[in-house]
Amino acid sequence: MKILKEKESNTVKALSEFGYKNSVSAPRLTKVSISVGTGSMMKKDREKNDLVADRLAKITGQKPALRAAKKSVAGFKSRQGDPVGLVVTLRGARMYHFMDKLINIALPRTKDFRGIDPKSVDSIGNMTIGIKEHTIFPETSDEDLRDVFGLAITIGTTAKNKKEALAYFTHIGIPFKK
Repeated sequence: MKILKEKESNTVKALSEFGYKNSVSAPRLTKVSISVGTGSMMKKDREKNDLVADRLAKITGQKPALRAAKKSVAGFKSRQGDPVGLVVTLRGARMYHFMDKLINIALPRTKDFRGIDPKSVDSIGNMTIGIKEHTIFPETSDEDLRDVFGLAITIGTTAKNKKEALAYFTHIGIPFKK
């Protein structure tokens, strides 16, 4: 956590090409959102719902919030208000701790990892990463491999555009494809 925070505090010197005059104008992390879509699994088996919520809480250090369906869709047999996913929003110290764990431990443990695609950064400076297996995080036990789920991680920054965001993410240590 300290390493990432120190790198972020040195952003003005490292990204001098963008003309930042002080540390407040340089990009920084605002929040990290981790979401898991469970769909119809929530209605069928409540134990799996609790299992996903428990593992997500272990990974992030914070209890996930249940998300409900906004509309009824007959093709998916879902009604408005049915639970369809879980989300955790991290800020502050937990956010830095999670990002440090993601960059230094989890991503290198991913199968056939060659870097994150730079296209995952959007035009307003945020990045969304899709992870197929939650087992890359060290808090999950390897003995329960039958209930593997994927998750989406959205990293919010104060960067003004994609170019600044890519330079900032590279500076804090996120590995991009060459």
